[in-house]
Amino acid sequence: MTSPKTTLAISGLIRPLLEAQLPADLDVRWFLNHEEAVEAVKGAEIGWFDMNDQQAMAATLHAATDLKWLNSIYAGLDFMPMDVLIERGITVTNGAGINAITIAEYVVMGMLNIAKGYRDVVRAQERREWLLDSPGKRELAGSKALLLGYGAIGKLIKPRLEAFDVDVTIVRRTECEGVLAPDQWRARLGEFDWVILAVPATPETENMIGADELAAMKFDAILVNIARGSVVDQPALVSALETKNIGGAFLDVTTPEPLPENHPLWTLDNAQISMHLSGRATEKMFLRSAARFLDNLAKYRAGESVAPIFDPHLGY
Repeated sequence: MTSPKTTLAISGLIRPLLEAQLPADLDVRWFLNHEEAVEAVKGAEIGWFDMNDQQAMAATLHAATDLKWLNSIYAGLDFMPMDVLIERGITVTNGAGINAITIAEYVVMGMLNIAKGYRDVVRAQERREWLLDSPGKRELAGSKALLLGYGAIGKLIKPRLEAFDVDVTIVRRTECEGVLAPDQWRARLGEFDWVILAVPATPETENMIGADELAAMKFDAILVNIARGSVVDQPALVSALETKNIGGAFLDVTTPEPLPENHPLWTLDNAQISMHLSGRATEKMFLRSAARFLDNLAKYRAGESVAPIFDPHLGY
C-alpha cells in the first residue's frame, strides 16, 4: 500500500523560485489569496503562508489544523496567534537573518543621512538651489552608539558602524566585557549619540523606550528604530521630538503601519520615516528564502532539525 504524499500549502509569491526544485513525490498546493489559502491548507503538513495581509496569514493558520511545520520569510511573527502555535506544537522557521545585510546597511544610511543633513541637500536640489554650506556637520567617527538587540541584524550593524569608527556598546543577556546587561543600559543612556533598536517585538520589549528613557538621552541624541513600532512609546517620542529634548529619530517602523497621513510624525522635521522598507531594499530576499526552505525541507524529510527556529513562547 502506497503511503500518502506529504502535503505542502505554499504562497504563490514564491512559486517561480521553488516549483522546479521541489521533489516530485510531494502534494504541493499553491495559493494566491486568502480564500485559496484556506482551501489549500486543509490536510497540509507543511505551510508557507506569507501574504501581504498579515491578518489573512493568521486566519490561514487557524484553518491549518494538520500543520506540523510553518515557514515564513518574516523574522518577526508577533502578528501570528502564538497560542495556536503552542497548543498545536507546530515547528516554526522564520526569516531571521534573511534581510539582515540590507537592514544593517539601512541603519548606516539613516545615520549618515542625519549626520550630513542629506535630506535638506535633496530638497535643495529639487528647488534647484545651490547651498553654500552643509546642513549637517556631524561625523560618525568618534561618536558612541548603544545597540539594543544583538541577533542576526545587530551582529551586522556593529561591524559596519565600527568601520566608521563608531564606538558601539551592545546590550544582551549574556554577560561579557564591553556588554551591558538588560538592567544596566537605562542608567547609561546619557552617554550615547545614537540609540539603535534591533530587538524583537515581545511583551518584554513593548514601550521599552518611553518618556523616562527619552528624557535620559542626550539632547542631540538620535533614536534609530528598525525593530518594531511597539518598542517605542510613540506619543512620548512625538513629544520629545516636538520639544527637541532629543536630536531626532530615524524610524523604519511606526505604530500603526501604514502611518496615517494626518499623524504628527509626518510633520516633524527631526523625524525621518522610511516606511518599513529596510528589509525590502534587496533583490535577494526571496532567493535566500527559497534556498533556505529547500535546505530545511530536505532536513525535515530526513528527520533532521530545521533552522532558524522561532519560539512562540518567547516571541522570537
